Amino acid sequence: MFTRIVKMSFHEDNIPKFLENFDLMQHKIRNAKGNRYLKLYQDKTNKSIFFTYSHWETEEDLENYRQSELFYDVWSFTKKLFNEKPEAWSLNKLYNLK
Repeated sequence: MFTRIVKMSFHEDNIPKFLENFDLMQHKIRNAKGNRYLKLYQDKTNKSIFFTYSHWETEEDLENYRQSELFYDVWSFTKKLFNEKPEAWSLNKLYNLK
């Protein structure tokens, strides 16, 4: 399993559109094959910056999602709302503090 973090920055007037669409799509994304966790965060100081934080079973699961009609629908809507190019990271967990 690995973590995927995506940073997105929106024009301020597009934030409600993004949040409405995310609310509609979040359960579909979360139920994509291999997705085990999905959260959306908003930066505390710059309200235009958001992060999705998700856990995926395998790279293949993430890639299958990225090639799916669901991803196409989500991303084609979302990318029109950006004010900066999004950034993404795939991370392996090294330590789990208890």
